[in-house]
Amino acid sequence: MTTAPRILSETDVLRALPMAVAIDALRTALREGTDPAADPPRTIVPVEHGQLLLMPAHQHRYAGVKVATVAPDNPAAGLPRVQGQYLLFDAATLAPLALLDGIALTTVRTAAVSALAADHLAAPDASRLVVFGAGPQARGHLDALRAVRPLTHVTVVGRTPERVERFAEAARRDTGITVEPGDPSAVATADLVACCTTARTPLFDGTQLAPHATVMAVGSHEPDAREVDDATVRGSTLVVESRAAAAREAGDLIPDLESGRLDQDALIPLADLVTGRATADPARPRFFKSVGMAWEDLAVAGAAYEAEQEAG
Repeated sequence: MTTAPRILSETDVLRALPMAVAIDALRTALREGTDPAADPPRTIVPVEHGQLLLMPAHQHRYAGVKVATVAPDNPAAGLPRVQGQYLLFDAATLAPLALLDGIALTTVRTAAVSALAADHLAAPDASRLVVFGAGPQARGHLDALRAVRPLTHVTVVGRTPERVERFAEAARRDTGITVEPGDPSAVATADLVACCTTARTPLFDGTQLAPHATVMAVGSHEPDAREVDDATVRGSTLVVESRAAAAREAGDLIPDLESGRLDQDALIPLADLVTGRATADPARPRFFKSVGMAWEDLAVAGAAYEAEQEAG
């Protein structure tokens, strides 16, 4: 006999995955030997109005696949730009266990990966965050980074003043910390910078970064899109989820990799930081470029499923 997979809605996923739980699931996966370099490349299929994305993964207890869509014109129609579902399987039998809201899962895991990196890169007393963007990823990063550092001041930079103000007002109400609109020059006094946008060109002047700053860029997995400039890339310690994935999809790094100005060996895998095989230079900025990987979705989906099972 077979059992229908458990359905986890957006509300279910968010309830099951407090940021601390998601961050710990990712940390545990790397410490238990998950090799991000073994992830199969993301399958991207162009369609008339966007892209179809397929991201399968397999680990110790689970297997899974995320099917997502990217429709750039959707926001103008009041619809999400990214949509999708995640199907989780038992590793031993490959029986389906759960179907999870893919966008809630992605929102949590993306911010949790950044927070995991920041926990190994940022100064312990990092308290000033500049976040570029005013959407779900920007808010997810604020919440995730609060879980690993004592944030007291957040500057929000975005293209639409009304949206930025709404974001700041909601974040002030929910967190009780200072959250205010600002401009790109705020990076000069930032301990943490989170780039959570669909920008195709750099968002700020990297020469303004303080030596202790940690920058995270998560907005794109496209090789021709950038959120940070050459000064940030060439002046920072560089951390990635996987060297191979970065070489395929990290538009912030690909120009320097292809020109030979940057060698792949100079990129520190996140797993090496988490397991203590590598450390970052404290005398210059640290830049974590995330493209989003299937092993991350699987680790967080497994944690969400287990939390729901425990809750009955």
